Amino acid sequence: MILQTSGGYIETAERIANTLRKHYSWIAYIVPNYAMSAGTVLVMSGDQIWMDYFSTLGPIDPQVERKDGKGLVPALGYLAKYDELVEKSKNGSLTSVEAAFFVQNFDAGELYGYSQAKQLSIELLKEWLVKYKFKNWKVTKTHGQTVTPKMRRDRAEKIGQQLSDTELWCSHNRGISMVVLRRKLKLEIEDIDARPEVRNALKNYYELLENYLGTIGAFGVMHTSDLLVPFASSSH
Repeated sequence: MILQTSGGYIETAERIANTLRKHYSWIAYIVPNYAMSAGTVLVMSGDQIWMDYFSTLGPIDPQVERKDGKGLVPALGYLAKYDELVEKSKNGSLTSVEAAFFVQNFDAGELYGYSQAKQLSIELLKEWLVKYKFKNWKVTKTHGQTVTPKMRRDRAEKIGQQLSDTELWCSHNRGISMVVLRRKLKLEIEDIDARPEVRNALKNYYELLENYLGTIGAFGVMHTSDLLVPFASSSH
């Protein structure tokens, strides 16, 4: 599956992954440009992840509907700010302006929803990595140690915590390259540039599709071997 997305609802990513797994026993996600936020979580449901030097994934910062109905907001930013204000309140450094903001904007139900979205993102990532990406991880590369189920779960847990660490990445839109994913997260990524036939086929297809979408004024598309459905506007 060739994927390009800025993210969205984590529940939608879960539904896409479950639908694909109903029909396919093996899936490789190819990311020619970017797959951010919930898109990053979706990519972790694959048996393989393909990227090149230009491709990026992102922090798993689930987007949730604003209470005023005006678009989506990254949940982790709200949770981090709430934790910061609570900590300031504990140590007596909370300003009057911050206190007023806290009182006016605190919504326990909304905050709980953000926390649940974060937890669901991490839990799905852990489940999918162990079930698919790590299923053939039998021996460690460094020491040749036999990989146990606990080692798979622990590695998936660590990756989930790292990708949801707002202080580590600093920005919801921070692009995480293949090099960083390999080095910091120890995540195995297939290099598109190492396979000329894959690189050339992807380049031809991707450029043709981008030109077509630009011509018809569509912002995205769902494309299978027998179906092409352009998305005319973000409202759809």
